Amino acid sequence: MNSLFPLIIDAANTSAFVLFGAPTTWGEVAGFASGALCVWLVARMSIWNWPIGIANNLFFLLLFFSAGLYADGGLQIVFIMLALYGWWAWLRGGTARSELPASRTTGRQWAMLAGAGIVGTTAMTWFLSAHTDSTVPLADAFTTVLSLLATWGQTRKKVESWWLWILADVIYVPLYLHKNLTLTALLYLGFMALCIVGLTRWRRELRTSASAASPPPAVVEAVA
Repeated sequence: MNSLFPLIIDAANTSAFVLFGAPTTWGEVAGFASGALCVWLVARMSIWNWPIGIANNLFFLLLFFSAGLYADGGLQIVFIMLALYGWWAWLRGGTARSELPASRTTGRQWAMLAGAGIVGTTAMTWFLSAHTDSTVPLADAFTTVLSLLATWGQTRKKVESWWLWILADVIYVPLYLHKNLTLTALLYLGFMALCIVGLTRWRRELRTSASAASPPPAVVEAVA
């Protein structure tokens, strides 16, 4: 078993082809395919996004550590734990342990997210600068924290989580190009398009749920 892991790592880091002058590994190809499928499933509110997402996290864990993106690599471990929670929450996190409905992020939740974002980004930037050879500590830290906040929103079916993902993707694309992860940069460009689709579908689901929960309008009988 111990000899199997080095073989997996070597296979994941083996070059599959060259894209726009940058070598693309099999690990990046697997991350691309599983990541695209995962986001498409999230947009459709399919419960299968969680197991596919866990597989995607494992592929990117190998990829990011190999590229020196340590915060993004460590983030994948947290993503796996959040995915397990999200899997349960979507199935049993609603009222009376029913399926969780889509909802809005409250003002209090936004304040907590903002506070966590500032503290998390500051702490992680310091850690990466002081204890790793990262060449992009602030960008790596900020996108990591944004992704965590967006994933929390996703586990609770918060519609606004899509806006956090879009902001993260806007930064991820040039960051991955800088690290010669061209295929991954294209994947995150596609993620932005899928995020718009997901935002639209979740808004529609929220309106549908609100309409179903609203009492019918009172009928006023005409008095002759």
